[in-house]
Amino acid sequence: MDEMPGADSRARAVAARKSRRGGRGGTRNGGSRERILKVALREFATKGLSGARVDTIAAKAKTSKHMVYYHFRSKEELYKAVLEQAYAGIRASEQAIDVDHMEPIDALRAIIRQSFDYHADNEMFVRLVMNENIHHARYITERQIQGNKPIIETLSRILERGKRNGSLRADIDPRELHLTISALGFHFVSNKYTFAKIFELDMSSQAARERRREIVIDTILRWCAANPVSIDGAQA
Repeated sequence: MDEMPGADSRARAVAARKSRRGGRGGTRNGGSRERILKVALREFATKGLSGARVDTIAAKAKTSKHMVYYHFRSKEELYKAVLEQAYAGIRASEQAIDVDHMEPIDALRAIIRQSFDYHADNEMFVRLVMNENIHHARYITERQIQGNKPIIETLSRILERGKRNGSLRADIDPRELHLTISALGFHFVSNKYTFAKIFELDMSSQAARERRREIVIDTILRWCAANPVSIDGAQA
């Protein structure tokens, strides 16, 4: 748990009284909540659930500890909210792609590209997920499980259309496909410092990122394509 139990209990009690008097609405309170979530993401991602402190999160969010508990009943509830928002971000970025109006190969390429770029642009998301795996997904809620289903549904539609027109293999499990897409983008971020030092490989420059992204796209498309040779002339 965080800080002194007695102090936390008093903070939560004060927050609860304020909530009963005035509710949780309002622009100011909404802005405070978003600042707390933004700061908490970095704190949890870099220090883990046990290492992050509500006092520090409140200070960096330019708010009070009472306000943190006004929005979130405990540090664990705040952590769950951060996880939910983090996963929602990558899912929203994928849903923004109009895959149903693309050829299956091009749709799959777009999803792979977006996933890779999202991981590369959001290192704190990668670290947060690494931390949650230390907890064996203990804090993943049913709402988060449901919120992550759209990517499997999207890949299923792409694979089905690809099967019908003969461009994609008929034996690809969309969950295995998602696991592979996620793994290759995730690993580039999670292991970039060790790989760079041990193997003297550029993992940080824009050129290195673009080169690796094209390798990932090519690898997955060649696995999924009914005729791997056919993707060489497809739109890049």
